Amino acid sequence: MEQAKGNRYTLVITLRKGLTPGLVVGGIGWCEWVFVYRDAGWGITLALFMSIAIYAAVSLWVADPRLADCLESLVLLPLYILFTSSLPWFFIDQLYLIPAVYSLVTGLALVHAYRKRIDLRPLFLVPRRRVLQSLWLGLALGIPLGAVEYFIITPTPAFPSFGLGNLLRDLVYMVFFVGLGEELLFRGLIQRDLSRLLGWKPGLVLTGVTFGIMHLTWRSVPEVFFTTGAGLVFGYVYHRTGNLVAPVLIHGIGNVTLISVMPYLAR
Repeated sequence: MEQAKGNRYTLVITLRKGLTPGLVVGGIGWCEWVFVYRDAGWGITLALFMSIAIYAAVSLWVADPRLADCLESLVLLPLYILFTSSLPWFFIDQLYLIPAVYSLVTGLALVHAYRKRIDLRPLFLVPRRRVLQSLWLGLALGIPLGAVEYFIITPTPAFPSFGLGNLLRDLVYMVFFVGLGEELLFRGLIQRDLSRLLGWKPGLVLTGVTFGIMHLTWRSVPEVFFTTGAGLVFGYVYHRTGNLVAPVLIHGIGNVTLISVMPYLAR
């Protein structure tokens, strides 16, 4: 009886702590929905005002330092929408668009980590014996995830035929730009702060939901559910390993399977 009461009390406290981050995640979802389904200009405007509102709240009202850390990491997502949607990317050759966009995402995360004095080295330094383990984990989880995702959004082949050079280029892009940027942002910063505030399980779930919301740009409800599930996989691996090497590899290899392998195997 006492244990049940204790569990209910813990749940209530967790829900109360998670209310503000949950509302922020809902606001981010609203910004993304407006941007994708209604009007891009209004979506960008909402992202701007949401960023200002979060920074104002942290500066004027939020007293809990852990909650403040959560909000300051979550505000990177409206900034992500704002910058990646409003900068003049049309000046950049399509070949270099992915590195350019995700360099900005990584830059946002690095500036935040520097400003908050977060040591990122433990996230990427792994013992030699675990490097091969991380690679095998990347292949074992990334390939099936990418294959499943292909049948959800079915991207068209980028080139008339499969080419090893294109595959290697996409591998570099998806691991060192997309995978690195998104995993650093979502797992290395957002999940880290949410887990410190709420505990690792609620932090993992809320980060996974946020990751799915940010994939509304595909205009596919099944894709949102899939990427939420994929975010839970990446987050759990991050929690168990304590670093980002394996999640980055899973994410990158999954994306390569999705866009560089499956479109040629499935046609």
